[in-house]
Amino acid sequence: MARLENNIAILSDCYGCSLCSHICPKSIITLQLNDKGFYHPVIVENTACIQCGLCLKVCSFHNGLIETNKNVIKAFATWSREPAVRKKASSGGTGFEIARFLLAEGYKVIAVRYNAEQRRAEHYVATSETELIQSMGSKYIQSYSEEAFRSMKKGEKYLVAGTPCQIASMRRYIRMKKMEEDVVLMDFFCHGVPSSLLWNKYIMELESKIGQVVYASWRNKQTGWHDSYAIDIKGEKKAYAKRRSEGDWFYKYFLSDVCFNKACYKDCKFKNLQSAADIRIGDLWGSKYADNEKGVTGVLAFNEKGRTILEECNIELIPESIETVTEGQMKTTVSQPYYYNLLMWLFRTPLKLSQIYRIVQLLRIGTILKYKLHLK
Repeated sequence: MARLENNIAILSDCYGCSLCSHICPKSIITLQLNDKGFYHPVIVENTACIQCGLCLKVCSFHNGLIETNKNVIKAFATWSREPAVRKKASSGGTGFEIARFLLAEGYKVIAVRYNAEQRRAEHYVATSETELIQSMGSKYIQSYSEEAFRSMKKGEKYLVAGTPCQIASMRRYIRMKKMEEDVVLMDFFCHGVPSSLLWNKYIMELESKIGQVVYASWRNKQTGWHDSYAIDIKGEKKAYAKRRSEGDWFYKYFLSDVCFNKACYKDCKFKNLQSAADIRIGDLWGSKYADNEKGVTGVLAFNEKGRTILEECNIELIPESIETVTEGQMKTTVSQPYYYNLLMWLFRTPLKLSQIYRIVQLLRIGTILKYKLHLK
């Protein structure tokens, strides 16, 4: 059968945002995990495709950037005025306060929670503050978004939070559906999404010690905000917690940038000021707030809608320069390691993460030695 040329089957990679599945008029596209452990779209009935091309038109991987007017961007240092929210949040609690404010204004919130039973991060719809609490904290794995995005209905108001690539496709979708006035989009400074193969192996190794995982939090401030690359996991038998300074196998891989989605490398279009959102949030790392251990959220408002929402939320809002807000954020993409495919294969073997990491280190040392010999 000849491959159809006007649908997402022509793509070699993608971000896994799921908007192609949402917009398909024949409902023949679904998201599945590929052999690298990332969500990607699959056309389940090729013969039913009418070649309308909508799946390609909505795709932020396939299309260019939605241009941002950098002259109107406003930057802020922010945090929740409610100490309990600021303490529980990954940074300053501003994302939660934006969502709580919009809930009170009649919006539904599509955000991300961790599903311990499914071992995945997933978008869900929150309609109350109690439901919204599940979204607090960072989730450093790719989210499954298909079901939540598919639930959106024209005529209702939504705040949609997600990775920059998810939000860029969502912007195209709401424009095509003429829903833009009723939807607020919020993304964040994204480092990249690691493979679910890593996360599943990590969880399986932990569960042999602590029992079935019932809760996971990637960020907490038990040892201070600036040491908050910590992980806090509760099992049926006991809890597990690691500080960044003590080392944790998941963070060793994540912070080494070695196992991201292929599209997170050279095909990422959304670093620094590139965004299709109304608001971008993230940790305000950098020198100005280096002594603050309570947590500060750096915020970029890309338009009047974003600025107005920020002014009405229960947050401290301090104008800052764009340079201050983005100081500690990734400005460019990272390179995919040459041993990427080997690493993905190793994740599927019985080897432990510690053993695989030693192999990765040897491969890195070999590369450095080869480079030094070449210079000589």
